[in-house]
Amino acid sequence: MRVKEVAKKAEVTPEVVRYYVRIGLLKSEDKDANGYRRFSEDHLRRLNFIRRAKQLGFKLSEIAEIVRMAARRKTPCPMVRDIIKRRIEDNRVDLDSLRALQLRMEHALAQWRRMRDGVPDGDTVCRLIESAEINA
Repeated sequence: MRVKEVAKKAEVTPEVVRYYVRIGLLKSEDKDANGYRRFSEDHLRRLNFIRRAKQLGFKLSEIAEIVRMAARRKTPCPMVRDIIKRRIEDNRVDLDSLRALQLRMEHALAQWRRMRDGVPDGDTVCRLIESAEINA
C-alpha cells in the first residue's frame, strides 16, 4: 500500500502517516521503483494501534515507549495502567477547574445582564470585567 491507501484504511491523513514515519513511530518498507513508500498490513495494524492509544489519551512519546517495550518482548501493561491512572487523576483536576470556571462565567454573565454598557473613561477598560465578583 502507498501512503494514501494506508492512511485511508487507518482513518488518518497521509500527513499523519508521513509524520509517524519521520519520528520513527512507523517504519515504512523500502520505496518502490517510483520512489513511493510502501506499507503492509502490519503497518496498518500499527496505525490502528496508535490511533486507539491516542483515543485513550496516550501521548505519542508514551506510545513510542509502549511499542519499544513490546519490540523487546517486555510487557508494557504495568506502565500502560500507571499512565492511565495518572491521566485519570489529571483529568479530574482539570474537570474540577473547568467546573469552577463555568460557574464563575455563569455568575458573571448573570451579573452583567443587570448592567448597562460603559464607555472607557481612561480609568477603566471594560467595566463588566472590572466589576465581576470572582471567588477564586
